Amino acid sequence: MQIRFEHFAVTEMMGEPDSPPRANGTLCFTNDWERTVFGMALALAREGHFEWDEFRDELIAEIAAWEEANPVDRSGWDYYERFLAALEKAVAKSGLLDAGDMATLLADLRAA
Repeated sequence: MQIRFEHFAVTEMMGEPDSPPRANGTLCFTNDWERTVFGMALALAREGHFEWDEFRDELIAEIAAWEEANPVDRSGWDYYERFLAALEKAVAKSGLLDAGDMATLLADLRAA
C-alpha cells in the first residue's frame, strides 16, 4: 500500500519521459533489485535526504544522456539502470553515503 508521498511521487511521473514501466496500470519490476531501488528512492526522498523533484531531474538527465549515447541501437535500454544511476548521483549529492559504501550497497542489492 502506498502512503500519500509514494502515491504523489509515482503519479507525478506518469506520462512523463521518466515514467516507470507499467503493465495494466501496475509498476513492473523484472528483478528484485529494481523494486528495492525504487523503494529506496521513495524512502530517501520522503525522509528528506533529497527532494523528489531533484531526483527526477537526475533521472531525466540520465535518460537523455543514454539516448544521446545510443541514438540508433536502443537494444541495451534498461529503465532501472538509468534509475539506479540517478539514485547514485542523488545519494552522493546528499552526502548520505560515500562512493565506496554506495558501490558495496549496490553490489549487495544485485547479488540478492
